[in-house]
Amino acid sequence: MPLAFSSLSHGQIAFGFFNIDSDMLLLEHYFFYADEFCQNICDLAQALNPYSFSSDWEVYDIKERSQIGDLMGAIHGIHYEGFIGEVYKKFPFPNTPDGFKQKPEGFKTREVLEEIIKKFGEKTHIPFLVANDGTVAIGEYTFNRRTFLELIRYVWLGGYPRWRDGVRPDYVYEMKKAIKQHNGEFFRELFWEE
Repeated sequence: MPLAFSSLSHGQIAFGFFNIDSDMLLLEHYFFYADEFCQNICDLAQALNPYSFSSDWEVYDIKERSQIGDLMGAIHGIHYEGFIGEVYKKFPFPNTPDGFKQKPEGFKTREVLEEIIKKFGEKTHIPFLVANDGTVAIGEYTFNRRTFLELIRYVWLGGYPRWRDGVRPDYVYEMKKAIKQHNGEFFRELFWEE
């Protein structure tokens, strides 16, 4: 489930997994896959100077909120609007609370997700920039370094409700490995809770 994070540019914004059967993340109106997020973090960790890092992220952009959908309505099975509604029609919320865990094999639903999101969003590229002062921009959203590290930690944990049985996809472990091998202090305050 996406959580609220503080941005410097837009106040509180939503970031996170929105369906336990998928490995797709949302950042307000941007949608992208967790393995791509992790690879971008690996690239940052391997940069000689992360404080002047820039790259492009390929995302789907759903500009109209009604086209994004109503997450809580879809979870409760009462309002299947927009992209999120279509996803929940295919992959409904579990019947029991103990089934509410992020599935590490979420990548297996990607083909289905791709077909759905193409009806609602447009594939585009957004800039990913780290400035000298440590601020991080993902598209139009800017974060301080500490909040950006919380986004990484969220993916490591599997968000809320966390990875099923504590098992993470390989790409999440690869992200952690790249960060651990980073010699600088950019990632210093990242807390690797299991």
